[in-house]
Amino acid sequence: METLIPPLPDLLVFFSFYLTIYLLAHFLIFNNWSSNLRPEAASCLISYFHGSPAVFLAGKALLSDQNRGFASTNTTFQTLVLDYSIAYFLMDLIHYLLFYPSDILFIAHHLATLFVFMTCRFVVFHGAYAVLVLLIIAEVTSFCQNTWTLACARRKDSEFADKVFDVLSPPFYALYSVVRGFVGPWFLYQMGAFYYSGKAGDLIPTWVWGSWVSVVFMAILVSIVWIFNLWVALYKERTRKFETKVR
Repeated sequence: METLIPPLPDLLVFFSFYLTIYLLAHFLIFNNWSSNLRPEAASCLISYFHGSPAVFLAGKALLSDQNRGFASTNTTFQTLVLDYSIAYFLMDLIHYLLFYPSDILFIAHHLATLFVFMTCRFVVFHGAYAVLVLLIIAEVTSFCQNTWTLACARRKDSEFADKVFDVLSPPFYALYSVVRGFVGPWFLYQMGAFYYSGKAGDLIPTWVWGSWVSVVFMAILVSIVWIFNLWVALYKERTRKFETKVR
């Protein structure tokens, strides 16, 4: 079994990649956007380069490991995908600390996510199967969410953005609800049941897998509250538009 850990420079290369995209977004791609919207747009752009690619890379890394399981040893490819995601979350964390230091929820989310990825990558060297499946679950809606976020940011000053937001919202909310409301909890249950049974032995200590389960549980809970509030807002907006047309 392949168990070699890729060198740290891989992480630095990936971080430099995201930093370059972020700077290009700020000073070139979105330079005609207002200064208060450019940081959010830059964050979305690096998320585009992380989300969908991470889903495909994680999927390939998992399928290429015939011994995959909740306690399996991290392969070289799986470790590389972990580095790819760690670099992204570090870059986006810096973004929030610089431009949105009061957004405690997102900062805490990124710190907790980095804890999970980095303990898997640098501490226990096992469990990438669970972490990468969770990564797929989290990022499979990334493309829709980033497009929705950009459209939301410009909907007040762009008719096209407003239309995109209006059309995209229901299917995005539906997909997000299924993934975070059903698929995520189901996999978390499978993961927690396996580790609680003790089948991982001493490979993944209790404090590690317990932290992973707790972090994912809180993330899913916050996601459900977030999407529920969006559904409520959408219902109110559509109801108001309908009443306006009837009058």
